[in-house]
Parts: sequence; structure tokens; C-alpha cells
Amino acid sequence: MPNFVDFKPRPGVGVLGVPVEFASEDGHCAGRLGSLSRGDRSGAVGYTKMNDTLLPSTPARSGVMQFPEYRREVSRRLPSDECPSSGCRIQQRRNHLRTLPLSRFRPGGVVVVRTPPTMSSAVPLVQLLVHGVRRAACNRATFPVYNSYSNKLVTNSASASSEDAHAAVESAHRAFPAWEATPPHERRDVFLRAASIMESDRWRKEVAESMLSETSSTVPWQMYNTMSAPNVVRGFAAMVNELKGETFQSVVPGGQVFIQRRGQGVIYSMCPWNSPVTLTLRGVVVPLICGNTVVLKPSEHSPRTQSLVVDAFQEAGLPAGVLNFLPMSREDSPRLTAEIIAHPHVKNVTFTGSDTVGKKIAEQASRHLKPCILELGGKSPAVVCMSTERVIVQRPVAEKLISKLKARIATLGWKAGDPRTSFVPPLFSERSAENVRDLLQEAKAAGAKILLGDGERSGAVVQPHMVTGVRPGMRLWERESFGPVMLIAVVDTVEEAIELANATEYTLTSSIWTKDLYNAMNIASRIRAAAANINGPTVHVELLNGNSGLGGASGYGCFDVQHLTDRRMIVLHPPERSYPVPHL
Repeated sequence: MPNFVDFKPRPGVGVLGVPVEFASEDGHCAGRLGSLSRGDRSGAVGYTKMNDTLLPSTPARSGVMQFPEYRREVSRRLPSDECPSSGCRIQQRRNHLRTLPLSRFRPGGVVVVRTPPTMSSAVPLVQLLVHGVRRAACNRATFPVYNSYSNKLVTNSASASSEDAHAAVESAHRAFPAWEATPPHERRDVFLRAASIMESDRWRKEVAESMLSETSSTVPWQMYNTMSAPNVVRGFAAMVNELKGETFQSVVPGGQVFIQRRGQGVIYSMCPWNSPVTLTLRGVVVPLICGNTVVLKPSEHSPRTQSLVVDAFQEAGLPAGVLNFLPMSREDSPRLTAEIIAHPHVKNVTFTGSDTVGKKIAEQASRHLKPCILELGGKSPAVVCMSTERVIVQRPVAEKLISKLKARIATLGWKAGDPRTSFVPPLFSERSAENVRDLLQEAKAAGAKILLGDGERSGAVVQPHMVTGVRPGMRLWERESFGPVMLIAVVDTVEEAIELANATEYTLTSSIWTKDLYNAMNIASRIRAAAANINGPTVHVELLNGNSGLGGASGYGCFDVQHLTDRRMIVLHPPERSYPVPHL
């Protein structure tokens, strides 16, 4: 049922004001709203601005409005200065409500109304960004975001429709020629200005607060995302120096071959919630610096945080249409993503997320012969030798390492999962926490031993766990848990360690810890992972590398110039070249 607002009118008042937005930028929306008003000026209970709608009503009980008559030909808007009931103004501002279809109005009829989630004035409302304009979805749809720790509503977001998706792609397509023609150093300057904006206390505070409310991220993780953002942007902007061509001699005598790196067109970027700043920057800045335009789909768990990232680029002067922001509900996302991938103007697709969803995206892209860059899950091994879901350790140092890890984890302050005081936050949903619990219980039933943790959950909170005895073939070994779970595998030889490290479909990253650097290089070259860190954590990014995975459940492709530009060849033939005419 369409959303009306459930106001309780004052006794004796015969007209109830219901706000409806008639913003000029909504002119392209299908089925534009009509104005419904009776014009009974003396009985108006309130207004917010000229484009509010006033509906004739005889109050019955809370949540019900009666319409004794309705004639569309007398409907009109009531200017705000003609509404006398200033003491009863309804302060709605950014709310977007829809009218009932005409067929639902009957003389003397009763219509039940309800309050939409966007009516909470204390909850931020995130809007779409299409061709440089912030606006509601064409169908006025929204979706809520709840904090996984408190279960409180923290964000309402516009939820894109098919019309919005089409408009965003068309906007990016129109903006592409001018943006690609912009000299590379001028494109870089936009991002350098954005980096300066991200260094401001204002921006960092807003983003940190949003990360806390939307994703329950811990203070250290907020600091990592906000403090690293400026240099991440500058690092990606430096890729402009890689936009170089080649020239070499043609096989035709006197001819020359020129190779150019050119933007591909519209890139559809889907960025996750778990690192909502840095991974959004990668999904946006790298395609844009290469001369592409972007339609960005944020996670349904962090639309406000990712919207603040987009705001910094808009403030830095990014031209309209170059970056479009398209949040969408979890329910609508599969359908709209398929529509966007199928759109002929979309030339490439990037996605960071689960391997389950990544496989579906790869399948959809393949139907249209479109490339995609997929950074999916990881089950990254850390090999600890004598001389981070999985720790593979040689037996002589295993007991000491396990003891130190248990002591360290015990100091992390995970209790209650409060992200403001803990290093271990709640997971992003109770469903995710239940999945972790199931994996732990299955492994325990199959013979694994839980060294730390109770194997249970409390809401979305799962305490840190250390588990040993997990083997290939168990789901806890095979699947990314996305929870605070560390697997410990004890081995006797380096060969066993390498074999276990490679016993997975994931190929994202790895780390090797040893004083024997020659041995470390040997192990690193034999572990099948896109990145190997020697005496460093698995969570480490080299900005100018951009590797995803080596296939399998970790995806493939790179966020780099090679994968986000087209390699085009121009051959200059010599004017004196002759073409013999065949004799018939």
C-alpha cells in the first residue's frame, strides 16, 4: 500500500495536510504525482512549503482518514502563505510520500494509512545521486538500515528503481566523452582536492560516526578507513602516470604502430560494507582516473558511509554524471544489477563481496560478453615456520604460539560486542552470526577442538574463537566464515604447510612468518595466492598492484589500468605504399 503519514488532527479541523514532494528534477519519473487538494483554506492544519498537498478529510480515529467527497477538477495546491494554522505546521522537510491512485478514492469511503520508515526526523536520509543531483527514487521507495549491536534504525536510504538505474547509466554515458577527453592531469587534480577534503576533521568525524552506526565498526577500524583515505586517493590518482601508449615499427615498411590506453565507458562498481571507505575508493577512483565514468552501487548495510565518500568527490568538483550513486534494497538488488549489467552502455563490471554472489555476477556478465573484475572471499593462510583465517604452524613452536595468541585474544575486550569499547565488534547481522555458530558446531561434531570460545552467539555478537583439528573437507576449512574465528593447523614439515595452504578454492592472499628469508621466498612462490606477505599480515594492500585473486572462490582481475582501459591500435601506413590490382 502506498505510504501516507499517520497524523492525528486537532478536534474540529476538517482538512489534513499531507506533504508530497514535487521537485523539478522529478520530471523524468514515470507516473509523476498529481496534486490532490480541496482548497479549504480556513481548515488547514499545517504546511511545509508550496508543493505540499492538502487532502479533504473528516477525522475518524487515529490511523484512518475519511474522504466525504473527491473531485479532481477542483484539486489545486494551497500556497503556504495562505495556510493560517501556523501553530500546527507539520515539519517534514525531506520526506517523500505517495498519493493513492484515483481508483482508491470513493465518496464517503474510509482509507487506512500508515507511517513509512522515512518519517523519523532523527534518522539520516540517504538519497540517490544522478547527474550531479541528489534526489529520491522515482517510486519514492526507501529501505532501512539497522545497527547490528543495538538493533536501532540508523539510516533510511532511497532505494533505486529501474527508472533510476536507467537514468544513472544514461547520465554516465553522456558524461563519458567529455571526461575521457579531460587531460589526465586535470582528472588527477580533482582527486587531489578530494584527498584534501578527506583530511578535514569534519569529514573524518562524519564518516567515523556513520561507520559506527551502520556497520558497528570498532574505533581502530574507523581510524584505519578515515586516516588512510587521503593517501589511498593520492595513490590511486598516481595511476595517471601509467596511462601511456606505445609506438613501434609496423610490419609494413615505413609504417608506424601506435598503441593507446583509452577509457572503456560506463563501469558498474559494486562496493562492500566491511571496508566502506577504502574499498569504495578503489571501486571509484581507479576507473575514473582511467577516463571511465561510474555507476556506484553501495552495500545495503552502509549507504550513508559510502554516500559521504561520494560527497567528497562532488565537493572536489567532479563533473555531473561522471559518478552516479545508486543505493538499492537487498530485495531489488539482484534484479536491478542484472538490468544494469545488460545495459548496452555498461562496458565493465567490478564487484567486491562473496563468492556466491560473484559467481552470479560473472554468469550475468558472460551472457553479454562483458569483462568483470571480481574480488571475492578469502581463506588466507598464515604459515609460521621455526627459523588469518588459517594459521599453519610447525610443531616445535605451535604450543608457544597458541599460548601467546590465547593470551592476546583474551585482552581484546570483546564482551557484549560494543564497538565503542571492543576490538571485536558484532557481525553485520544475526544471520551472519548464526552462520558462524553453525560452522563451529559442525566442526566440533566432526572432531575439531575449540581452544577458545563457547561456540555460541548472542544476537549478532560472536566471541573470538580458536579452533584446532579442522581438516580439508570440513565446511569451516572450506568456507570463509567472516567471523572472529582462527583455525590452527599443526604440521611437521614445510611441505605439509604448503600442501595445507593450497588445500582451498580461495586464492586471495597469504603470509609467511620466519627468520629464514630464503625459505620464506621459496614458500611464497609455491603458495597459490595473488599476494604473499613475508613477516607481515595477510591484510595488506599495495595500491599500485590492485590484484584480486587467481581465480576460484577469490575471483579474478585487477583494479588497474590494464583491466580498466581498452588497448587500441592505430597503424599509420606510408603514403607511397602500393596495392597491386589482381588480374581477372
